[in-house]
Amino acid sequence: MAGEKRPTLTVEERAERGSREARRLRRAGLVPGVLYGGSDGDSVSFKVDARELRHTLADGSALLDVKVDGGKARPVIVKEQQFHPVREELLHIDLLEVRLDEKIQSPVSVELTGVEESPGVKEGGVLEHVTRELNIEALPTDIPDNIAVDVSSMEVAATMHLSEIVAPAGVTFLDDLEETIIATVVVPTEIEEPEIEEETELVGEEGELPEGEEAPGEGEEAEAAGEAEPQAEGEGRGEES
Repeated sequence: MAGEKRPTLTVEERAERGSREARRLRRAGLVPGVLYGGSDGDSVSFKVDARELRHTLADGSALLDVKVDGGKARPVIVKEQQFHPVREELLHIDLLEVRLDEKIQSPVSVELTGVEESPGVKEGGVLEHVTRELNIEALPTDIPDNIAVDVSSMEVAATMHLSEIVAPAGVTFLDDLEETIIATVVVPTEIEEPEIEEETELVGEEGELPEGEEAPGEGEEAEAAGEAEPQAEGEGRGEES
């Protein structure tokens, strides 16, 4: 949960605008961003060192302090992040300045614990993490870094709804308590592949006769050949005459 000591991010106000200038900033190792929600209602465009930004966000704190051009610290939350679709590089970030004495709504990630201890998993079931983010309302200082959900007691075919989770102190869940599914344990079904009959059973082996007919023996073949020869000779004499 966000405590009194928060990570601090130092940014520099920027005058650059447009996609071309944004690309130039990224090539220089900077990330463009916008700070919204100031006391005067104006937004501030800024640029920040990409490494420092990654390090600050990796802390996982929901509430940050931002200093623009070395000014006083301003409490903010991350409003939106834009990533490169392939390289997963952070391209742009939006921050929202908040008042510490006013509740705000914010998404918070869900983290499952005790997966390996789940009886359903031990019996061969597969635990599916259905909802990975929840919408909450709380004071900025009460926003948790994540919602930890213990699934160590889930049996096979069990379903855990949001209604079964106790919200942290000062936090209100905004999602539907009964309709929101956090996790389920399912038994993987084995799909039986249909038996493929051998080609010889379907079309018969090469040279095989239809069922019910027998192949002639060696003697029968010779006899049939002998009957055919005189007929052929008779036909020949008829043609000569």
